[in-house]
Amino acid sequence: MPRTKGDHEARRRDVSEAVWRVLAAHGFGGLTLRAVAAELGATTGLLTHYFPAKRDLVAHALDLLAERTAARPRRPATPGLAAVRAALLDILPLTADAMASNRIWVSSWDTALADPALSDDYARKYARGRARLTDLIAAAQDLGELPPGDPARVAAGAQSFTLGLVVQALFDPATFPPPRQVELLDDYLASLTPPP
Repeated sequence: MPRTKGDHEARRRDVSEAVWRVLAAHGFGGLTLRAVAAELGATTGLLTHYFPAKRDLVAHALDLLAERTAARPRRPATPGLAAVRAALLDILPLTADAMASNRIWVSSWDTALADPALSDDYARKYARGRARLTDLIAAAQDLGELPPGDPARVAAGAQSFTLGLVVQALFDPATFPPPRQVELLDDYLASLTPPP
């Protein structure tokens, strides 16, 4: 019986889930056609229909990571410092899913640094994140919840602090459990606010 487009799409979803499980368990360093095939319970020959080469598999994994990151639920917040805090909390590995996503994201850095096109793409992604933070910070400044100044500079510092905290939490979760991460973020934000 001929395969339908629905069969192909269902199989592609199955493959994507297997890719995600391999990434969560082994990071980008462990992402191979053989590992995905084993996770899927299939042959590497089947996978080559979807990913003719390892680069295709890596590109799909990066797309999958970007899709899942974009689809992740975000904390609602009113404009101002609360919105800045919510955006930064959304980056931190505060849940098991966020821990897995951040582990995969950080493991992808090596792959991105080795490929100039991917490096450029990552630089653009971080720039978009800073631009969103810049807008949130400017709104908090307009409300008087943050002192006047260059909102882009504040956003760069906030993004850098938060990404550094992500790395610390991934490498030493016992020292940086979720409550400690939130406490450190709140301390950082308090250091930005004007004294009463």
